[in-house]
Amino acid sequence: MSLNVANCDRCGKVYVKNIHGLCPNCIKDLERQYERCIKYLRENRQCTIQELSDATEVPIKQIVRFIREGRISIKNNPNMTYHCEVCGAPIRENLMCEPCRARLAKDASMLKEDEERRKEQEKQKDRGSVYKIKERLQDRL
Repeated sequence: MSLNVANCDRCGKVYVKNIHGLCPNCIKDLERQYERCIKYLRENRQCTIQELSDATEVPIKQIVRFIREGRISIKNNPNMTYHCEVCGAPIRENLMCEPCRARLAKDASMLKEDEERRKEQEKQKDRGSVYKIKERLQDRL
């Protein structure tokens, strides 16, 4: 029999499990942070993510999490950008900038081609050895 309790991912306190993975106090704290961010963004549409963080005392990492979750829209905030997960370039959507995504797609297709080429070479090796065995058997007859 398992208990329906866990440790909060944020503060470590024991709580009754929920979909957030956080204790009620941490959930309330995150909601307060979210509300501060929304309020500041409504009043200061030209702010950057650093200015938002400084004014609301909400870590940039948490603000980016709000953006990625779709809770904060940066559509009407032209100066609001966050960093690409790969190269650190400023972006306004997704996890990676377009050049990094293109490079990743290119690398993936090259890996696929390499794998297909390797399989084809293995088939050729197998065919060659089968042919040589037949040749040897014919010589004996």
